[in-house]
Amino acid sequence: SRSGLSREPRSRAVEQVHLRCTEGSLEWMYPARALRVVLEPNLSSAQHTTVCIKPASDFQGASIYVERSGQLHLVLSEAQGARPHHVSCFSAHRPQRVALFLQASPQRDISRRTASFQYELLSNQSAAGPDLKKMALVEAMCRPCDNVELLMAICSSDFVVKGSIRGVSHDSESHMSRVDVSVHRVYRQKNRIFQQDEGSGEWRGPIRTLLQCKVREGGGDFLFTGNEHFGEAWLGCAPRFKDFMLVYRAARERGANPCEF
Repeated sequence: SRSGLSREPRSRAVEQVHLRCTEGSLEWMYPARALRVVLEPNLSSAQHTTVCIKPASDFQGASIYVERSGQLHLVLSEAQGARPHHVSCFSAHRPQRVALFLQASPQRDISRRTASFQYELLSNQSAAGPDLKKMALVEAMCRPCDNVELLMAICSSDFVVKGSIRGVSHDSESHMSRVDVSVHRVYRQKNRIFQQDEGSGEWRGPIRTLLQCKVREGGGDFLFTGNEHFGEAWLGCAPRFKDFMLVYRAARERGANPCEF
């Protein structure tokens, strides 16, 4: 957390902040002049190649740029920051050192404004292409998973649940769809995204995916898998449960299942 008011009034120097985690958040209160944020995760290899930024719902007072070859490229404008659930992603040419530049917007008064955002560095396996520039997260590939991907999904996903679709809502402004799931069984979840309703006792939770995936309501049970980003569940492989069990049992008979389900 930083404040633009803590600086000398006539100072023209750009303050620098170094962040060494692969995910985290930054809060810049009373943004003034500029702030340079260097993401320097302690990585032994260049496995994280995509940076995603999600502004807070009350993001205001600055725009975010990424430095590339001495030039600044806009990632998130102040106007975009006000959109709910807006996520911007871009490819990192140098995964071990990504420099963001926050430019404060001009203001006439000293009213409180806060430019805060969360960030994540994603491995290139979870991005649809190496040259991701500015779009929503693409954990969901908008295509059915093949059998190998499906068997790996139950081993490596942040959440694995059996359930049915209660409803699907679409938001064209944020290019997002939300799938509300009635959960029959939780096999794994990283955090408490799927919770039990105190009144009905039913387990339920929301899963996000891209609008372009054109998710529709369907009857029957599904196996929902995926990963968590910014405290939300993002859809990965989601086969019908009976189809998944056929694939899993066949793989187990051959000894080809990568993990026990």
